[in-house]
This record gives sequence, C-alpha cells and structure tokens, in this order.
Amino acid sequence: MAAQTSTAPNDPVRQFSVFTENRVGRLHDLTSLFKANNVHIMALTILDTTDCAIDRLIVDDPDKARELMVSNDFPYSESTVLAVEIGDESELNGVLASLLEAEINIHYIYSFIKRPEGRSALAMNVEDIEVAAQALARRGFRVLTQHDIAR
Repeated sequence: MAAQTSTAPNDPVRQFSVFTENRVGRLHDLTSLFKANNVHIMALTILDTTDCAIDRLIVDDPDKARELMVSNDFPYSESTVLAVEIGDESELNGVLASLLEAEINIHYIYSFIKRPEGRSALAMNVEDIEVAAQALARRGFRVLTQHDIAR
C-alpha cells in the first residue's frame, strides 16, 4: 500500500466517454488524433453497443483532448472518476474491502495502461466519490488527482 494518503482530490480525474460509430478504424482515428497532438491515453476501456461503441478513456491533458474531440467531430461526455494507486494486483482485494465497508456501490472499474514509477492504478466509477476516497485513505491507499496522471 502507498504510504501517502489523500481524500477526494481537489483536482479530480476526468474521464471522457467518446461515442464512436461501429465501423472499422474509428478507434484508431481517435487514438491517432491524440498521438499526433501529444495527448497520452492513460487508461482505456471500450463498451460495445448495438449502434455505437463507448470509448471510456482518461488522458494526461483533458483540455487539449476536449478541444481535439470538438474540432474533429468526436461526440463525448465527461465525468469524474475515482483513481486509486495500487502496487500490484494483490492490493485489489483491499481496495474492494474498503469500498464494501463504506457500503459504496461500484458501477465499473478499469485499469490504467501505464503509470509512472511502475505503480498501477484503477479508474472507478462509484456512487459516492467523496465517501469512497475517505474509505480508501483510511486504509492507506492513495487517491490520484488529474495532476498525478499528467506526464
């Protein structure tokens, strides 16, 4: 577990849900756009629906990503997620136990692709970010801010 603890961040991690047509290459178009403009995808998960895919992602520069998606016709919504740092997969149970004790429902979880210094992290959509962050901090987990994931 991380030695440093924090509660709900003042600079919360932003998640984009990008709505892309179900056609070959559309995700590649989005990732190429970000790569060409030095926006790094830090976490990613895809939900396939009948009409479109919902690409949930966390980037290191949300302002630039927002600008790129608007100017290149990628419809999206934006929300706050809770990001928690873990050393490895063995700490997953402790994270889940913290949320269970606080009676926090988890809507979904996905992992970060890469984090500095070899640390892993989870992105979580939970029913109450503030209470969840406090529960995690009590157990010694570090809740990340948007600044923490910037490169």
